[in-house]
Amino acid sequence: MKIVIPGGTGQVGTILARAFHGAGHEVVVLSRLSRLSRLSRSPVRAPWRVGRWDARNVGDWAAELEGADAVVNLAGRSVNCRYDGANRREIMESRVESTRAVGEAIARAARPPRVWLQMSTATIYAHRYDAPNDEATGVIGGAEESAPDTWRFSIDVTKAWERAAEEAATPQTRKVLMRAAMVMSPDRGGVFDTLLALARRGLGGRAGDGRQYVSWIHEADFTRAVRWLIDRDDLSGAINLASPRPLPNADFMRELRRAWGARLGLPASEWMLAVGALLLRTETELILKSRRVVPTRLLASGFAFDFPAWSDAARDLCRRWRETKTLSRNHR
Repeated sequence: MKIVIPGGTGQVGTILARAFHGAGHEVVVLSRLSRLSRLSRSPVRAPWRVGRWDARNVGDWAAELEGADAVVNLAGRSVNCRYDGANRREIMESRVESTRAVGEAIARAARPPRVWLQMSTATIYAHRYDAPNDEATGVIGGAEESAPDTWRFSIDVTKAWERAAEEAATPQTRKVLMRAAMVMSPDRGGVFDTLLALARRGLGGRAGDGRQYVSWIHEADFTRAVRWLIDRDDLSGAINLASPRPLPNADFMRELRRAWGARLGLPASEWMLAVGALLLRTETELILKSRRVVPTRLLASGFAFDFPAWSDAARDLCRRWRETKTLSRNHR
């Protein structure tokens, strides 16, 4: 297959490109940046092809979509920042404009892709503890009285993101909205690496009261689910990509400490998290919002998770993190 991944130079894009390239497929990543190394100032090398696009307008890059089997659009500015006015505009515009550009390119194609997988996020669902959110009965967030303005902003962004894909006129191309939870891999700088760093330093206790649910998905299941969605012509619309077993933050961190072998995990109160988020130039929503999301449509279609339980996933990721660290030391 030929798979084109706009915005595929981040963690999730690298996970997908690595998996599909390793399976023998042709992978083309479209990058808005020149991908210059901060240290060497030379192009970052990848075993797959990396082309440039501006993430706003249809240009020469659109030729890559001709005859492609799938487009997986991941483009969008990172939300790991403070939600000030400038960042809010960039977060919103980078998602909506890039999605519209992809939709327009597909609409113009003489041989359009069979399927367009559009990245979205499980953050679209309401902050809740009482019941899980699935695609049919889940409560879309934004109306919670207790939700901070930053949380409502994230909902508005996700709605606009999905709406831009839905409005694109691509009658020959099936569209899937991937409402993804946090993708866990042992790669440096990723979500798991960040959480593990806390556990390794004795800081991996509960965040806030620890009741908020954590939705997650192991990278192996994420890549398998994406392939599943590419192959299944009967699946379209919103699909939750998350483990079927979300769990409260306190339990999530306890299992991570157990997998690593950490005895101590100091908790962090909400005010401590607020101070830390301010210092790190990020938002506490990433930690404190309860994301209780389940993949009902994926399971109903026959998909089976290799890592449905966080305890097993955490052990696998810790083992592979250690192996990667050892290999890195041996190559110095």
